Amino acid sequence: MTTYAEAVAAGVKTIGDWKNFSFFNNQLSDVINSLSQDNQAILPPAEQVFAALAAAPIGSVRVVILGQDPYPTPGHAHGYAFSVTPETTPLPRSLGNIFKEMQSDINIAPRTGDLTGWARQGVLLLNSSLTVRAGEAGSHAKIGWHALTEQICETLAARDGLVWILWGKHAQGFKPIIDRGAGRDTLIIESAHPSPLSARRGFFGSKPFSRTNDHLKMHGKQPIDWTA
Repeated sequence: MTTYAEAVAAGVKTIGDWKNFSFFNNQLSDVINSLSQDNQAILPPAEQVFAALAAAPIGSVRVVILGQDPYPTPGHAHGYAFSVTPETTPLPRSLGNIFKEMQSDINIAPRTGDLTGWARQGVLLLNSSLTVRAGEAGSHAKIGWHALTEQICETLAARDGLVWILWGKHAQGFKPIIDRGAGRDTLIIESAHPSPLSARRGFFGSKPFSRTNDHLKMHGKQPIDWTA
């Protein structure tokens, strides 16, 4: 029987050009070793760990939304930051607040918490840790995934016209890497995290969805259909 760690390693073949990042040659083995030694239930399912990368090829990325780690509630996480499986109800409170802000900002919101339609339009929904122990938020924050996030930020920061959406202090910790990039006309949208603990301290009213689309249109790119 294939173990969780083995299935994660096998998933690299699904991610196209992302697999050329040095992380997959130099650091992934340490992550796999940590996963193989963790006897607890791990989320998301192994075949979905790299889902965000598989759904948004490097050349398609126009917007990056950085999250921290997958939802630790079994059945919620499916490999995309802030997204949940279509049948998930009620929504995690952070995602519910994201939809409230979207409704206020552009007067629409998706029908479910499944955000894979965003990914198919070039929105990279990237968590800085791609796995988590069930019921223990942040439990895989130090097993090595962070190196992949840094490499992705370094590469994409050189792209012209990219939009970065950084919700909360954790995501904003990657801003120095983004700032060092050579990309022109980059838009960085920073606000408080949509968590119930912080959403009223600057997330509500930040208008990330309209600002993103205004920027894309200004640079001759198709806006995101946020209801997809």
